[in-house]
Amino acid sequence: MAVDLSMPVLVVDDYKTMIRIIRNLLKQLGFTDVDDAADGQEAFAKLQQKRYGLVISDWNMEPMTGYELLKEVRANDSLSRTPFIMVTAESKTENVIAAKKAGVNNYIVKPFNAATLKAKIDAVFGE
Repeated sequence: MAVDLSMPVLVVDDYKTMIRIIRNLLKQLGFTDVDDAADGQEAFAKLQQKRYGLVISDWNMEPMTGYELLKEVRANDSLSRTPFIMVTAESKTENVIAAKKAGVNNYIVKPFNAATLKAKIDAVFGE
């Protein structure tokens, strides 16, 4: 199944520069509908208002982390199947294991480029 480039993507990061970087990478890959949120709470509110085809979330945020957001999404019946990619600066094994247990679809360690992002998205959608 090909990745639907018109699907809405939600980028969650408390660092505006990182949101801009990920937005630009997604644009390079051909995605046209990209929203963003500054933390897990804002993201969860947006997820309840609009159907996103993919969530790309940073791990470390306040007051609600990407990990907590992931658990909320997976616990919510209408959102539980939303593809979720976690972005983090630390590749701690215990974090990767915790995220996998919580149902993350893929994991990206910063810094990364468009090719890495595309490979991770393709993997999530079974390309």
